[in-house]
Amino acid sequence: MVRRAHHSLLVPALVAVTLSACSIGQKPQRPAWRTQAENACLAERRVNPSDYIALAPEVDGPGICGLTRPFKVTALQGGAVSFNATATLDCSMVAELDAWLADTVQPAAQARFGQQVVQINSMGSYACRGMNNQRGAQLSEHSFGNALDIGGFVLANGREITLVRDWRNGDDQTRAFLMDVHRGSCGHFSTVLSPGSNAFHYNHIHVDLALHGRSGRSICKPAPQETLPPPDPSPLIAQGRAPPAPDDETDNDTTGKPPLAAFEGPGVGARDGFGPVAGPEAYAPPPPPLPPRRDGIGQLIEDPDPTSSIGRRRTF
Repeated sequence: MVRRAHHSLLVPALVAVTLSACSIGQKPQRPAWRTQAENACLAERRVNPSDYIALAPEVDGPGICGLTRPFKVTALQGGAVSFNATATLDCSMVAELDAWLADTVQPAAQARFGQQVVQINSMGSYACRGMNNQRGAQLSEHSFGNALDIGGFVLANGREITLVRDWRNGDDQTRAFLMDVHRGSCGHFSTVLSPGSNAFHYNHIHVDLALHGRSGRSICKPAPQETLPPPDPSPLIAQGRAPPAPDDETDNDTTGKPPLAAFEGPGVGARDGFGPVAGPEAYAPPPPPLPPRRDGIGQLIEDPDPTSSIGRRRTF
């Protein structure tokens, strides 16, 4: 005896099979927060298109890779800092890189080298790939234009600084500059991976704005270290910061009068190791001489000798 399946059980099964068949042909969608972040950045005008920053058509795929409102970037800081190659980045990354240059990279370069950075040598922006270029790995933030790999910098005098050479083997100030950049990057980006973080980042600094879980935690590797202070800008400034040596001449007064500070402090007339300190009245002009004295009949009266303690007798 064959039992018939109840129609109330068959209908849900058919619906499930139909939906499953439809979903096979659907294109996977990027997480909604990515498009929301791009739109919010544009609405806030954090990036203004220019000769160096241009809006480009949407990058749609493969898969969920791509950007809704990508920018093609050839330079930042109003054209003052160029890229060695055009970078494809989302709005938030463009805005954060510009701020990072202004308050981290340029101050560090000026302090360490006395000049500005004029070029970023990029090793990659948008690319639909797995983390660390590993097949089968989770998608990298590069897949969404939300990351940049920085291989080095070029200074205004043409000097090139590279991560692969100078992170470990550069001179003291160059190594300190790169570590300053690394430390400052951790204040701007949610992910910063520099040489020493793992084997894949031996030659560049990776920065991105990934959303790390609900807590919004950040990743900064290796741990930032304190660096030596920058050099003094010039020997004259360095000399000005040091107290004068005991034998140095420090009298720079050109007025011919003693400074008022000479009469301040313990009080006018106070004593030191060299005797009493004269007050300002000691430098006043002398009074005019008195007229000669005469007696009742018009004869001159001679004054006693000022150098003698014995008065001179008057002769008649």
